[in-house]
Amino acid sequence: MDFKPLVTLLAIVNPLAIVPFFIHYTQGFTLEQRRRTVSTAAVTAFLVIAASALLGLRILEFFGISLASFQVGGGMLLLISSLNMLNAQPAEAKPNSHELEDGAQKAAMGASIAVVPLTIPLLTGPATISTVVIYAEQARTWLQLLALVGYGVVVGVATWLALALADPISRVLGRTGINVMTRLMGLILAALAVEVMALGLLKLFPSLGR
Repeated sequence: MDFKPLVTLLAIVNPLAIVPFFIHYTQGFTLEQRRRTVSTAAVTAFLVIAASALLGLRILEFFGISLASFQVGGGMLLLISSLNMLNAQPAEAKPNSHELEDGAQKAAMGASIAVVPLTIPLLTGPATISTVVIYAEQARTWLQLLALVGYGVVVGVATWLALALADPISRVLGRTGINVMTRLMGLILAALAVEVMALGLLKLFPSLGR
């Protein structure tokens, strides 16, 4: 069994990087509200990965997009995400957007932040979806495809654990520890991004491999 998709997904989603944002967003929440937010975020993360694995290739076929082109584009997204992580930011965060501030405002007004912005885009966004679709194309049997969906379950569980234990994790690791872990995962993701782009370029330009 190939665990590279799981390593890649865990590196992109990286629930540890979301812990400070979760604590900030939910500081005025009751215990029940926090539990509901944690469960919703974990389930939504799994659903995004499962839907991408099962439907992603059909969507590409519908729009007539070649997988090689998608690999190059997806690899670029992964590389951008890895640069975010090397700067100790969530992989899917957009530096010039106001998503984080909007999320804080939603939380302050008592609105749910479990799906937006906590899960989408902070946990699972374009880079996550692109990665799942690329690995779904490499699945040769239904068993391998189901394994990819199963990795979504692992990511969902990891998300649930990280958010449910956000306060203890924050106390033990601190912001510095979380930043170090995020940067380490970003370095791994950068290497995987280059590999994905290289495979796509070889499919588009076979002469590069000669």
